[in-house]
Amino acid sequence: MSLFKNLFGKKEDEPKPFSRTVMDLGMGYIFEYDLRTWEITGEYEYDWGDEEFSKEYKVSDGKDSFYLAVEEDDEIELVWCSKIKMRKLGEGIAKSISDGGSPPESIVYENQTYHLDEESPGFFNDLTKGKNDDWQEFIAWDYYNEDETLNLTIEQWGERSFEASWGKVISEFEISDILPRK
Repeated sequence: MSLFKNLFGKKEDEPKPFSRTVMDLGMGYIFEYDLRTWEITGEYEYDWGDEEFSKEYKVSDGKDSFYLAVEEDDEIELVWCSKIKMRKLGEGIAKSISDGGSPPESIVYENQTYHLDEESPGFFNDLTKGKNDDWQEFIAWDYYNEDETLNLTIEQWGERSFEASWGKVISEFEISDILPRK
């Protein structure tokens, strides 16, 4: 009996293939989203303080690259996004923040108005090259459109270095067929 179990059974510590969730994602995993197969090519961790952490994954289908932000805060929140040029958000935002000012309360991007939702100082760690403790300090401002289906984020890295991203809020059920790359 144990011979057949070893030949045909699964290892006890292996998760069931169809029970994986976005919380199980990691470097090299593949999954389906929007009728395309994506592979995780980068893994990043964020520490927001007070024992609050989130993850972000760089994903590619061999043609396009995006980022999938995953945060668990009462419920799982997912944002599918891509980097955009700061200058596309309007003149003077980066300068105003660098000079000690506040970011705008609302931003118009691609004919859509986004309202400031949250300011979050935190730390960033790139896990792509294995587990390391090379944390970088930064601050992020999250904006959402009126119905909170679209997201715009501005990040400040150091005194005068800024990045921006734009994306859409997605539901967990939209990510399927999560498998580790063997």
